[in-house]
Amino acid sequence: MIELPEAVVLAEQINRTLQGKRITQAVANQWPHKFAWYSGDPAEYDGHLAGKVIGPATYHGGYVEIKAGDVVLVTSTPLRYHAAGERRPPKHQLLLEFDDGTALSATVQMWGALLCHKDDDSDNLPDGDIARRRPSPLSAAFDRAYFDGLVDEQTGALSAKAFLATEQRIPGLGNGVLHDILWTARVHPKRRVATLSPEAVDRMYGAIRSVLRAMVDQGGRDTERDLFGRPGGYASVMSKNTVGKPCPACGSPIQKEAYLGGTIYYCGGCQALVR
Repeated sequence: MIELPEAVVLAEQINRTLQGKRITQAVANQWPHKFAWYSGDPAEYDGHLAGKVIGPATYHGGYVEIKAGDVVLVTSTPLRYHAAGERRPPKHQLLLEFDDGTALSATVQMWGALLCHKDDDSDNLPDGDIARRRPSPLSAAFDRAYFDGLVDEQTGALSAKAFLATEQRIPGLGNGVLHDILWTARVHPKRRVATLSPEAVDRMYGAIRSVLRAMVDQGGRDTERDLFGRPGGYASVMSKNTVGKPCPACGSPIQKEAYLGGTIYYCGGCQALVR
């Protein structure tokens, strides 16, 4: 599952690299994955896509949309471009072969959508539809008044992690980008939103805007890879790669623990937990 920075980067790279290529073959579900979601029968993807020309790509939250003639591919999975003659991955959930010998593959990691539908039919999309209705945190519409409205809607029991990274309240902001945002804001992932001071809410809003913009501008996070298999240029402060290392701000060791069905990373020195 990709998140907003990677979706933006992938859409931009697809527009520069794939537009105008004609699909000669589409192979879906070659290696079945329990948490790979298709629209309809994946065996029919070749019939829907073969002969179509790749058009513009865009993003909505953590989803990439690729137009191909009268069809749209919507995916939340990492994508990889393959040059002519390059070996294709032996296990994949979607492979598009193009008329110039190049290809595009998608491989689901934990879970992901690989949807194919007519351009005017988006009824079966998952939370990608929510991402269309809500403003991107990179947009001008995601202003302080809008964010304050989100904060005001929350109950006292909701943690900072649950507030930011669940139910697509903020499209494309998930458990991956969450940790650097909260570290920048100096807010613990378990901190209840209702206990935050106005100053902390202000820091959180500013961190959402600045950290996501930095991730996009630097080509995504270094824990993820782009269309060409290269890691992003943004050096994640709080991630699996930095656990146990000293916090760059205070020197306390970066910690990891399970929480809300996933993992959280934080600095016990900078991000005090006040319940």
